[in-house]
Amino acid sequence: MTEVATSDQLLVVIDPVARHGDGEAVRIAKDVLSAGATTKVCLPDGPEEFDRALARRGSRRPVVIGDDRALLRAVSLLHRRRELAGCALSLVPVGTGDGALTLARALGVPMGAVAAARAVLDGSERRLDLLVDDSDGVVLGALRIPPLGGDAGPPEGPGPQHGPHWLRTCQSLVRTLAARPARAPASASPGPARLRVEVDGRTLVDLDQPVEAVSITPAGAGGGARVEIRPVSVGAEAAPLGAVGRTVTVSGADFRYRADAVVAGPVRTRTWTVREGAWGLTLPG
Repeated sequence: MTEVATSDQLLVVIDPVARHGDGEAVRIAKDVLSAGATTKVCLPDGPEEFDRALARRGSRRPVVIGDDRALLRAVSLLHRRRELAGCALSLVPVGTGDGALTLARALGVPMGAVAAARAVLDGSERRLDLLVDDSDGVVLGALRIPPLGGDAGPPEGPGPQHGPHWLRTCQSLVRTLAARPARAPASASPGPARLRVEVDGRTLVDLDQPVEAVSITPAGAGGGARVEIRPVSVGAEAAPLGAVGRTVTVSGADFRYRADAVVAGPVRTRTWTVREGAWGLTLPG
């Protein structure tokens, strides 16, 4: 891990969902950061302002106060701008919904506002692997392909930009700060998925073997992705299939997938490639 200088100037970008959902935690984090470093605070009202603030950060070290979606949006933007290699991100996790901070917790970010803000000031940069797909999307943690018709949760889209101020405020709380995939058509009936899964060019499961679920996660060492497939059991429970590789391709009938906090699709084929140590996150030393 690389030491992070506490004298760095910080760009503190506060996600509007965090600001409206838990203003007290945001205030505490902001006070701790301001007491320990020179800070510039940005209060974006939506995704475009969020992106602009990060893009114009200059030499300041970016700190995101928000949930998993806010972190994902920041990494996605820096990836698209090809600026991840030279930028260490910091996160103070503030979220109000179930599972809003699942990724942050899994990455090792402290959950309390004070502890997380102190880690920003005194922590170290850890380089982490990234999954990048063939449409330039990124995955920081887990990717899961559920059964056809299973509960993947609806993809979210931007709300209308008209109506009274209170309505726009409510809409801004539910707009995701991540990419907006198109809404997938509902499946007529739930059922197993028939997919071809290839790891480094080797077919792990083919279309003739229905599966209940596929999960892909960075393996954590060596720049690989860990793939686990749960086949549909017939009689006795079927053992999961597993492999580790650098490139994973999934193809078949239209399928959706959950990447971190976002549901994407439907697509007929998608390839994910591991980028070893592609992004940096400040964590407790």
